[in-house]
Amino acid sequence: MSKTENMAATEAAEAKSKGKLAIYWAASCGGCEISTLGIDTKILDLAAAFDIVFCPCITDGKTRDVEKMADGEIDVCLFNGGIRTSENEYMAQLLRRKSKVLVAFGSCATEGCIPGLANLHDRKSIFDNTYQETCSTDNEAGVRPQSVTQVPEGDLHLPVFYDTLRTLDQTVKVDYYLPGCPPESDRIWEAIEAIMAGQLPPPGSVIGSNTTVCDFCNRTRSEKKIKEFKRTWEVIPDPDTCLLEQGLVCCGPATRAGCGCLCPQVNSPCIGCYGPPGDAQDFGARLMSALASVIDSNDPREIQAIIERGIPDPVGTFYRFSLAGSLLRRGKRPEAENGHGQQAATGGAS
Repeated sequence: MSKTENMAATEAAEAKSKGKLAIYWAASCGGCEISTLGIDTKILDLAAAFDIVFCPCITDGKTRDVEKMADGEIDVCLFNGGIRTSENEYMAQLLRRKSKVLVAFGSCATEGCIPGLANLHDRKSIFDNTYQETCSTDNEAGVRPQSVTQVPEGDLHLPVFYDTLRTLDQTVKVDYYLPGCPPESDRIWEAIEAIMAGQLPPPGSVIGSNTTVCDFCNRTRSEKKIKEFKRTWEVIPDPDTCLLEQGLVCCGPATRAGCGCLCPQVNSPCIGCYGPPGDAQDFGARLMSALASVIDSNDPREIQAIIERGIPDPVGTFYRFSLAGSLLRRGKRPEAENGHGQQAATGGAS
């Protein structure tokens, strides 16, 4: 066997011994990919353990390449982003079928995150605002995206934009969850190490802490009650005292640990990007309970006034990252959809 043949045989053996990893983004911003690069030189260890067989963010792989794979051929898929369109849904179903382990990667996949706030509106109102009503839009013809457009050369296709954004596990079975907006690089590497070592928790688990941000916060708490909630621009917080007890809406009591308590460390309230801890079914409900416990009043009118003044955006406060994955899921729709859309895609689920 020649030297060239020996090298080729060695490379083939190494490739066969590696796992196969896919990383996909659906309705997301790319922050999860950037955070993945934050593992720094450990990316070389990742490359030694896995062949990245599909990652549209960094490689030119095609959907047809995945379609040709055998079912279960991909060892692990990190799937970030919510399910906003028919393409997102198809890719979720395809990667579920082709992957032994599917990980909901980041807040968009696990709970909907910022894109999920669009569930306060329906598809029509989103399109009206985006393509007609904004002051910078010049669209006198009122053109809207269509799933099929006929031109002389043939039909042009765009993915169907669904009325409701869904989380990954509202679409397919998910094996593990890695929360965060985005997940911290250290948490990503811990998950990768667990995968490489075959030491994953039971299926359905969140890879990370089951405690809250407050459990890792060094600020002093004295169970002080408050008479008002303050906006962040109204006060310079004391760096040593609990932010919630200073009247700032801090989501720490309702938020899963894992971020390293980064926001409170720089004198800023936790905003809840890691989602609820394991014993909470709904992030917003847990946060409401935490805030109610510090209000120094039993008068319903006074409590209402405190909330209205200090929390002018309740949904953006209580469900900033979790509306799509919450018990609420969305705002009330003015009417049910007809034709192509969320109902057609989910058998009527909204």
